[in-house]
Amino acid sequence: MHSTLTIAAILLLLYLGLAGWVFVRQDALVFLPTAEISLTPADAGWEYDDLTLSTSDGVNINAWFVPVEDARGVVLFCHGNAGNIGHRLDSIRIFRDLGLSVLIFDYRGFGRSEGRPSESGTYLDAQAAWAFLVEEKGVEPERIIVFGRSLGGAVAGHLAAHAGQEKPPGALILESTFTSLPDMAARLYPFLPVRWLAKYSYNTLGRLGDVHAPVLVVHSPEDEIIPYAHGQALYAAAPEPKMFLEISGGHNSGFLSSGAGYVEGLRSFLEGQVFEKVR
Repeated sequence: MHSTLTIAAILLLLYLGLAGWVFVRQDALVFLPTAEISLTPADAGWEYDDLTLSTSDGVNINAWFVPVEDARGVVLFCHGNAGNIGHRLDSIRIFRDLGLSVLIFDYRGFGRSEGRPSESGTYLDAQAAWAFLVEEKGVEPERIIVFGRSLGGAVAGHLAAHAGQEKPPGALILESTFTSLPDMAARLYPFLPVRWLAKYSYNTLGRLGDVHAPVLVVHSPEDEIIPYAHGQALYAAAPEPKMFLEISGGHNSGFLSSGAGYVEGLRSFLEGQVFEKVR
C-alpha cells in the first residue's frame, strides 16, 4: 500500500511538473522569432521602403513596404509565429504578381523589431501597420487586403474586426489558421488542462462575427500542424461574402506546392470581392 501511494505521488508530481513547465514555457512554445534578416526585397530586385513603425505603447517595429506600379491594392501581411519578414519573399512575390503592393511587418521581438512578443503586443503591432497605410500612405481601407498565415491569421482576424463597420478592410484572408490557441493546445496536449493553463487566446473564430469584409479561408487537408477542420470551422463562422480555397501540401509549404491552383484561387477571390469594387 505504501509503495502504491509513493508511485501515485511521484506520478502526480511529474504531472504537475509537466503542467508547470508548459505554463512557464508558453512564450517559447508560441513564439519562435529569428533575429537575423537573411534576405530582403533587394535580393529579389525589388524596390522597397525599410520602415520603423511606432506602436501605440511605444515599441518600434520593423516593416517593409514593397510597392508595385499601378497597384490594385495593398496586402497587409501578418506572418506566422516563427522566423521573420526575411523568410516571406515567396509570398511577397505572389502578391506582387497579382498586382498588389505589400506591407509586411515583424512583431515585437522578431527580426529587428524591439521588445518581446505577446498576444496583446502582436495586435498593437498590426494596428501600427494599419495606421501607417491609412494615415501616412493615405490608402483607402477598402483597398487593403488583410492577410494572415498560421498564427498571423489570428492577428489578421483581430485587426479586421478592430477596424469595425466604419472603415473595414477590402478583404480578410486566413491561410492555414487555427480556431484558437487553446483549441490547438488541447490537440497537442490532450492529457493536460491546457484551457486553464493557457495565457494566450488568439481566438480567431470568436473574432469573425465582428468582421465586415469578404473573407477567404485557405487550408490544406494535408496540413500536419493545424487540422483541416479548423479551416472548415473558420469558414462556417465567417460572414458572407466568403470563399473557401482548398490547397494541397504541408503547413509551411502548401501555398508553394499548390502552385497555380493557389494563385488562381487568390485571383478569383480578389477579382470578385476587391478589385471590382475599387475601380
